[in-house]
Amino acid sequence: MKVVALDYLCGCAEMRHRLMLSSSRGMREIVMRSRQGFTLIEVLVVVAIIALLIAILLPSLAGARMAARRAVSGSNLRQIGLALQMYTHDNRGRMPQSAHSNPQWESWVFSLGGALNPQTGRRARSYLGGVDEVRICPADPKGAERLANQGTSYTLNEYVVVPKRDPFGGILEDYTNAHQWRRPAETITTFILANHRGTGPSEDHTHSRSWFPPYPGETWDKIRRDVQVDQFRVGSPVVDNTKGSTLFLYGDAHVERWNAQVLKERAESEFDFARPPGGRQNSP
Repeated sequence: MKVVALDYLCGCAEMRHRLMLSSSRGMREIVMRSRQGFTLIEVLVVVAIIALLIAILLPSLAGARMAARRAVSGSNLRQIGLALQMYTHDNRGRMPQSAHSNPQWESWVFSLGGALNPQTGRRARSYLGGVDEVRICPADPKGAERLANQGTSYTLNEYVVVPKRDPFGGILEDYTNAHQWRRPAETITTFILANHRGTGPSEDHTHSRSWFPPYPGETWDKIRRDVQVDQFRVGSPVVDNTKGSTLFLYGDAHVERWNAQVLKERAESEFDFARPPGGRQNSP
């Protein structure tokens, strides 16, 4: 029994010795390998995997970022729409004025925001809280300039803010009273201003009356001069700005997203979507 036990103990000792030798060799191989670094093939494989992940994730991240900007801009427009409703309610339906032919403090966005009239020293009633945050679209590349220059990323539809007059000042057409819009839910009040336009307060309304006939074939170009039809897009713009989308604010304060390609097709059909449907039209 003693001989058997002794043999067993010797066997265990020899096994432990072999395990220690094997472990020591393994550690030396690991240390040597770590000192040598990765092989070129291993490095290339890792780089390829990282590049593939970036290619997969970047478009998704860019799309998510643009969707967030579009959501903020839509919220801005809804706040403007509600402010316009309150303003017209208090002013017998009349829309706020444009700064095109009036002092800048009378620009509609500042009329809504409670601007100070330097001539009277009085501040108008505010219908739009945080006007400096609301008047700039987060996707506007000139947002900082417009903020500093008292401009806005949003522009009113000419039809609802400027009456059409004859050479003697008589009114030929007037849609500036919201109470007379027959279908407010189909009446566009506000667009997103084209990025290439100026950054001052006078750029606060479109020139919608010149978009459609009697100038057929030029409609899309004229719309793009006033409105950023592809404000919300991922990647670089295409030549005719049909990649992406824009937002329209309507008279009942709801906001619609319009695909730029669909909008171009609508424009080329010569349907004047900017004109209030069934609105009041004065004639001499």
